[in-house]
Amino acid sequence: MLVAIDLISERGYNGVTTQEIATAAGLSEKTLFRHFGSKQRLLEAAFDRYHYAEEMRKIFEEKLSWELEKDLLRISKTYHEVMNRNRKLVQISIKDEAQMPEFKERLHRHPLQLLEFLTSYFNTMSEKGKLHLTDPRMQAFTFMMSQYGAFVNNLEAGKNYPRIALEPFIEESVRMFARALTP
Repeated sequence: MLVAIDLISERGYNGVTTQEIATAAGLSEKTLFRHFGSKQRLLEAAFDRYHYAEEMRKIFEEKLSWELEKDLLRISKTYHEVMNRNRKLVQISIKDEAQMPEFKERLHRHPLQLLEFLTSYFNTMSEKGKLHLTDPRMQAFTFMMSQYGAFVNNLEAGKNYPRIALEPFIEESVRMFARALTP
């Protein structure tokens, strides 16, 4: 899978053949097809294996302190760690999504799960009297999109906003978000 991710991120989904992937992985094309069936299924398996939903689920199930700023900082840092680790997959999804419309639903499954985790968290924090709730889904979406936007800027080596470093952005955005939602 890692070889396929490397090759596809470099040359695009249509720019690499299954034979090239198999050869680079030290396999026969027949073995590749036996395990995955197609290049598309290989890429789908890579997206499923290396994306972030499961790691994020663990945070929400096991590692929350129920202190808004501390939790959002942990969520944000973990999100960026996973996204940076999987940056080639993200680049593939951004670059080749139009060529692979069947991936759209699969690509959005993980962010939709994170949206549900965050929405539920915000609801619970509101019930505990620790968060000013307006529209929890929109609050979660706003938080996610700010983090995703920062990741995309960082993905392109900060070309869009070169004087904005990721770590200070994470800390300041979390601090502002927590301050805005704390009663």
